[in-house]
Amino acid sequence: MRILFYRYGSICEPDVIAGFRELGNQVTEITTEITQKNLPAKERVTLFHQALTKQSFDFVFSINFYPFISEVCNIYGILYLCWTVDCPVMDLLSFSISNKCNRIFLFDAAQYRDILPRNPECIFHLPLATNPSRWNDVIGQAPRSSVSKYSHDVSFVGSLYTEKCPYDQLSGASDYLMGYLNGIMAAQQKIYGCYFLEEVINERILKEFQLHMPDFYVPPEKSLRDDRLAMARIYLCAKITAMERVRTMTALGERFSVDLYTGSNTQNIPVQNHGLAKTLTEMPLIFHYSKINLNMTSKAIREGLPLRIFDILGCGGFVLTNYQPELANYFTPGVDLDFYGSEEELLQKTEFYLTHEKDRVEIARNGYETVQKYHNYPTRLLKMLSLAFHISAPDEQKG
Repeated sequence: MRILFYRYGSICEPDVIAGFRELGNQVTEITTEITQKNLPAKERVTLFHQALTKQSFDFVFSINFYPFISEVCNIYGILYLCWTVDCPVMDLLSFSISNKCNRIFLFDAAQYRDILPRNPECIFHLPLATNPSRWNDVIGQAPRSSVSKYSHDVSFVGSLYTEKCPYDQLSGASDYLMGYLNGIMAAQQKIYGCYFLEEVINERILKEFQLHMPDFYVPPEKSLRDDRLAMARIYLCAKITAMERVRTMTALGERFSVDLYTGSNTQNIPVQNHGLAKTLTEMPLIFHYSKINLNMTSKAIREGLPLRIFDILGCGGFVLTNYQPELANYFTPGVDLDFYGSEEELLQKTEFYLTHEKDRVEIARNGYETVQKYHNYPTRLLKMLSLAFHISAPDEQKG
């Protein structure tokens, strides 16, 4: 098949392209937005229109959902496939979601259930994947000095969310509002696998929050407006994620040697901050050589597994992650990876795996074999195409 791939620079785009090509497809790329992040809407449409008039395609593809692509595809009568890797994706509230040209694949089952009623025949749940072959090449070609440089006890690669937390713009709020928000955020922070924020935001809380939040999110034209959802997922989830990550890093750093690769401020956190890691060359080495790779899922991802888990396993690394409801659907805890359900359990399991190398190494090997067999891109994309074009394919297995 001939595929037109609209790119914006997601880490997984090269792997998806390689996966499509491995299945025998031809891929043409539109890459302008990778370097021009503020590309005007008119120029986006023009680029897209020019590509579609030069040659014919069987479908268009993108990572995450673009309403303008859906609208153009609807006019041209061509299928539009997309696959989310982020939460929240507020563009999913666009009226364009109901276009019959869409084949939308959502990695988070909760996100899927939210959107499904708006286009039941065209929306699917599909977990993420990894590319062990590419990671193997990076690890195999790295200099010997990489072993000592990246051999950490506990490592975490990613933002602490403290520098990109829109909640912190809240000003002038009453003691009542601040107390209420602090209470529900503290409760949600401690509970894994049960998301309840929108249920406890009443009209009074919502209106006062909007009053004291500058530039509260307003959706684009031709989109559903759900202020309660926006408050919870854009503002509260980001703040909870920041609180959780700072608290977790502090608790771990007070007891263990912790190495962090981040652009976030860690001045008062007892960790070694190495700054940002290069995604394609340094990150896989960190994953491979660290004894424990920590995953802390953003609170906006309510049930699904982030790309980070798959990539750590694809690099042969050991994963210790917070509990997510979908975890056991694709991996066997204690066999492929392990999880924690509280701060106390995290500290206990960190100590255990740092002192039980045989168990840790065996679990990392099992996790690698599982993603290599079941959670690679060609396998996942074959499932996607079978759902999009109503053709039979082997049932997905956990491994």
